[in-house]
Amino acid sequence: MSSEKIALAACSGMSPYGLVARVTSADTVNETENTISICMGATAADREGFRNLIKKYPIIAINGCDGNCTTKILNQKGVTPAKTLNVLEELKDENFKPSDVSRLDEEGEICVEFMKKKVKNEMDDLKEENKG
Repeated sequence: MSSEKIALAACSGMSPYGLVARVTSADTVNETENTISICMGATAADREGFRNLIKKYPIIAINGCDGNCTTKILNQKGVTPAKTLNVLEELKDENFKPSDVSRLDEEGEICVEFMKKKVKNEMDDLKEENKG
C-alpha cells in the first residue's frame, strides 16, 4: 500500500451527520496536500477504477452515524480502513448537533470545523505511523 497520499472515505447517507462527513472530507481534500476522497457510491457499486483505488492508499473512514456504512462497504470490498471516525459520536461528545441533510447552517459549519480538526489529527497520526 502506497503512503504518499491519504484517502478519505466519507458517509454518503442522508442524515445531517452524513452531510457533515461529506463536507469535512471535501474541505479537507481542498485544504490539504496529498489527500484524495473516495466516492462511496462508486465503491459500493464496484465501479471500475475504484476497485484498485481503495487498496492503493491508507483510508480514513468518516462514518456519519452508528450504522458505520462507510466502514462496512470498505470491509465488503476487502479493505480495512487505517483509521475510523464516527461523526455522530464525535459531535455528541461535544454537544454539537447538525440539523439539515442538505444545507449547512451555522451549527453545521461549526460541526464541520470540529470534524476537520479530528480528521487532520488522524492524518497526522497516520503519517507518523508510516515513518517508522
